[in-house]
Amino acid sequence: MNLGLFGLLTLLALALALIFATFAAVYVKRLGDRTPIPISEEIGSAKTIMAKVRKREPMSEDELDYAKQIIADRRSLMAYCIPATLFMLGCFFVFGSLYYLHGARPSERTFLGVIPMITSTNLAVRLLRSARLKGRLQNASRLKGPLQNAS
Repeated sequence: MNLGLFGLLTLLALALALIFATFAAVYVKRLGDRTPIPISEEIGSAKTIMAKVRKREPMSEDELDYAKQIIADRRSLMAYCIPATLFMLGCFFVFGSLYYLHGARPSERTFLGVIPMITSTNLAVRLLRSARLKGRLQNASRLKGPLQNAS
């Protein structure tokens, strides 16, 4: 059985997608099993808290704890398995289409796999941007003390 280059790439992309999906499922299960912080139950609280961290605004102790939890979750390597799964599914679709065409000129259908690849790249970049806020969060916790004493 001769699969050729695109056949092997299709199988590799499928195998990696399944592996990444397994790790992503374990990660999401861990997040779901965790006891939620009361502030996290509010709609839009994560966006509001992360905006405060970005703007270096003062935060309450609960908000600071929640911000630390959000950033720790987004820095986890398992969090990156979610966009990796989407990327590999896009690769699977592209390589599978090219394998099916046997090297013929790709059709529009082949390029549909690029959509989840671009989407997953955007998601990974957003995770990286949030993960970089760890330094600001450490500074926010240091700035928080003098602000409370001044009140």
